Amino acid sequence: MMLNRLDILLILGYFSLTIGVGLLAARRAGRSSSEFFLSGRSMPWWLLGMSMVATTFSTDTPNLVTDITRTGGVSSNWVWWAFLLTGMLTAFVYAKLWRRSGVMTDIEFYELRYSGKVAAFLRGFRAIYLGVFFNVMVMASVTLAAIKIGGVMLHWSPLQTVGIAILVTVIFSTAGGLRGVLWTDALLFVVAMSGSIAAAFYSLRHPAVGGLSGLLENELVTDKLSLLPDFSDPALAVPFFLIPLAVQWWAAWYPGSEPGGGGYIAQRMLAAKDERNATAATLFFNVAHYALRPWPWILVALASVVVFPDLESLASAFPHIDPKVLRNDLAYPAMLTFLPHGLLGLVVGSLAAAYMSTISTHLNWGSSYIVNDCYRRFVRPEAGERELVLIGRISTVILMVLAASLALQLENALQAFQILLQIGAGTGLLFILRWFWWRINAWSEIAAMVVSFSVALAFFLQHNAASRTGGTTLESWQELLVGVALTTAAWIVVTFLTRPTDESKLRSFYKKTRPGGPGWTAVIDRAAAAGEPIATGESVWDVPAGLLAMLTGCFAVYSALFAVGHWLYGNYLLGAGLALVAAIASILLVRAWGRIAGKGS
Repeated sequence: MMLNRLDILLILGYFSLTIGVGLLAARRAGRSSSEFFLSGRSMPWWLLGMSMVATTFSTDTPNLVTDITRTGGVSSNWVWWAFLLTGMLTAFVYAKLWRRSGVMTDIEFYELRYSGKVAAFLRGFRAIYLGVFFNVMVMASVTLAAIKIGGVMLHWSPLQTVGIAILVTVIFSTAGGLRGVLWTDALLFVVAMSGSIAAAFYSLRHPAVGGLSGLLENELVTDKLSLLPDFSDPALAVPFFLIPLAVQWWAAWYPGSEPGGGGYIAQRMLAAKDERNATAATLFFNVAHYALRPWPWILVALASVVVFPDLESLASAFPHIDPKVLRNDLAYPAMLTFLPHGLLGLVVGSLAAAYMSTISTHLNWGSSYIVNDCYRRFVRPEAGERELVLIGRISTVILMVLAASLALQLENALQAFQILLQIGAGTGLLFILRWFWWRINAWSEIAAMVVSFSVALAFFLQHNAASRTGGTTLESWQELLVGVALTTAAWIVVTFLTRPTDESKLRSFYKKTRPGGPGWTAVIDRAAAAGEPIATGESVWDVPAGLLAMLTGCFAVYSALFAVGHWLYGNYLLGAGLALVAAIASILLVRAWGRIAGKGS
């Protein structure tokens, strides 16, 4: 279905509004690097929380959920639902620590926590490794989804889609900095959520689907509806439920779900006006991301199974699509072609909103690494603020071009998801413990990074060899376990074989962030013995209370998620019971949070 005049007017109006907001914020964003990358550290929780949600509302996310649901059913979404544990841990344990640190980027943390030339090297290398390599991979995955949507809905070639995506997003991102991103993200979230709900509504109205009741009774879908996997089938229960809940959430580093916080989530926490707002923003994000958004995507995915039951049916319906990118994730944009005009323009605009929100965040975040942790730290320490903003805008353009180039080489969203999980396998525990165990040093992080990447590369080469020779390889979850085991063992061994961080650095870090806990007892005792006490009345070990709040929050969100699912399935009594559980858990969570969220309004 091609867009008509009304659709085009709606899309152009949306683009004009968002670019206008970016230009409006440009003058203030250009004042300093702190304004450009952190909005002057003055942002309220609700705006930061909505921005986090909007950022993860990317064009590749519904495609990924569709791929997962069509392949393994609704219960397979546990592969990403499990990251709720990571998010709640960040909200109730790490958000206030990040805000106390006062760094501009989470990469600057390395020279706050570690000492010597190795800490400086780690900071510079991780800035390139995460800000360019990892960041470009994520943006390429998002752009790949835009390519598929453009091909299905607009009959654009990949180069046309990429060219337009670069032009619009770069203008917006280079102008307004983080403040412009935050302002528009609130609008982007509303538009994107409305679009996903509309897509679910019209997918259910498709004649082949026959409404919600017809969908639930369709024999192609009935075996995909369960919210929990069939535990008698290890092929589904182990990779999609047991491994994510038992290992993946704490052991694997994934952008947006970093154990201990990091990346653009840390950037939002650092931009908060105080600790309490940092915690509230992260909590809001996790509630909205896991309890509010999944079901519209899942309904579209299930409906697509009825309309396009296999890849052959997709290929027949869209013969102009490059066979290289014709995978199950293409079913989501395929279902959008049935929308009526007007609403079609709204949904295309919502997908553009999702794309711009995610890409603009990643561009600003990656650029902050290049500017703060490479250019200012190692190239021109004397650079003025306007020069730093200029370098930030130039690096934004370069990152976008690299991401667009890589997007043309990828095939599906799940492919990129699994690659990123494997590269980060085993590093998560280190990121969790480095705040609370003094013995971890810069060499620990280098070892984790090198080993996890080496293991991922070895598996990648093995897969390539197997595809040529017809050999066998491990399942992705087995590779994840191997990566976690080898990486964790390596960094723990290296930690004890290398010198600890300088005592003065350890003391200054503790005084600034006040993490508390038994892992700092040795440093506290040595400081007291030297007549330089670092423990104060504010050094309270509140991690046990934070963990309790984390578990309560997970209970509330999962109960709400399943309550909606059972209502949709017609299990009204069970849905009401789960909603009651979610309400009680939420009340308990609010009480627990009041004791640990931090100071501020």
